[in-house]
Amino acid sequence: MPDVGEGLTEAEILKWYVQPGDTVEDGQVVCEVETAKAAVELPIPFDGTVHELRFPEGTTVDVGQVIISVSVGGGAAPEAPVAEAAPVAQAAAPAPVAPAAEEEAEPQGRTPVLVGYGVAASSTKRRPRKAAQGAVPAAPAAPAQAAPAAVPVAVPVSVPEQLNGHGHGAGRPLAKPPVRKLAKDLGVDLATVVPTGPDGIITREDVHAAAAPVPAPAVEAPAPTPVAQPVAAPAAVQAAPVVSTDARETRVPVKGVRKATAAAMVGSAFTAPHVTEFVTFDITRTMKLVEELKSGTDMAGLRVNPLLLIAKAVLVAVRRNPEINAAWDEAAQEIVLKHYVNLGIAAATPRGLLVPNIKDAHAQTLPELSASLSELISTAREGKTTPAAMQGGTFTITNVGVFGVDTGTPILNPGESAILAVGAIKLQPWVHKGKVKPRQVTTLALSFDHRLVDGELGSKFLADVAAILEQPKRLISWA
Repeated sequence: MPDVGEGLTEAEILKWYVQPGDTVEDGQVVCEVETAKAAVELPIPFDGTVHELRFPEGTTVDVGQVIISVSVGGGAAPEAPVAEAAPVAQAAAPAPVAPAAEEEAEPQGRTPVLVGYGVAASSTKRRPRKAAQGAVPAAPAAPAQAAPAAVPVAVPVSVPEQLNGHGHGAGRPLAKPPVRKLAKDLGVDLATVVPTGPDGIITREDVHAAAAPVPAPAVEAPAPTPVAQPVAAPAAVQAAPVVSTDARETRVPVKGVRKATAAAMVGSAFTAPHVTEFVTFDITRTMKLVEELKSGTDMAGLRVNPLLLIAKAVLVAVRRNPEINAAWDEAAQEIVLKHYVNLGIAAATPRGLLVPNIKDAHAQTLPELSASLSELISTAREGKTTPAAMQGGTFTITNVGVFGVDTGTPILNPGESAILAVGAIKLQPWVHKGKVKPRQVTTLALSFDHRLVDGELGSKFLADVAAILEQPKRLISWA
């Protein structure tokens, strides 16, 4: 499991696109995983045949843990289970394993590299573990003959050792970086932890057990991860995310995007002093302009809706009130003014709320902004938003009106100073030119960080957005 970015320590396997026995090529996407940021597709850095899927769909795996093994020798996958073949490969020919894998890759002019990691050194030699030596009491003639057949199993076996960054010294416990960090945070000495993972590796459950002992069955239950029987386990593990206690309750584990969103919102709500202001106004002229743009040739083939003009109004209002586009640097005790606008659009997706942003939206024309909005929303709904697309936002718009909601008090996206909620646009009685007439009316709500945005600045910005949408010709005169 590679680090797909942002220093994440784990990811959930959402879907496998291959099965044991399938042929794969270098760069082919083999699975989709979900991190705390987004769903990401992972390519395989080898040509060969899939030998084993180490974890079924629905499993959360630590970064650096082997999730798939591939036969790079060109032959079919061995029939023997990996659990039995792996010790043989380690005991019989531990040193030639890495060069054998490289010899297969060199004619193609490329060294296989896992996503997020550098090239593994081919000269690295590792001593076989004591457990592996004891598991194979006698194999006198096997090394020379079994080495080629062991390549498919030995390749993935060597990967976690390199990803760990630790050798097999007797005085150093075996544990992956995320587990070491967990032990450090909990104040647990790894030397005192009893490992239950494969090949004597310390797992998260082992660390938790050492920190706060619980009954043995509860601790040891996650340990026997289905490695030797990857095909039989998926149904059981896929059922795990939803745990029903009885007919009246269903418990769903909080993880992935939803878990990250929850943590971010709690941090934002209790860090930045929120203030929310509201304005209700007549948006009829903007709605008429939307219809005119739809029927015109200038925006032909582009998606035109009220959100497009609201986004443009926000960008014009930011230009008139640049201090609203800022961030609070707690460490440096500074206000960071942003001279660019990365406009975030909150999007509801099956995996939870995502807030990707349009980079340098302030520099885009109306047609360019329309194309960017369409791509951003469609990508988010398909679950293909990348972590990079959700980083670096400066201002966010959340459209609660699509659910028929009049308004709300939105929570700031962490690192930003303001967020605008757009309410439902409804036909209501309104005084227009001295007479009560049915007009299109909506309410905007602006939440802002009162540490760097005072009431005057927040009010002026919100009033400017409403004034532009009341009289959309100001998109030209104020721009």
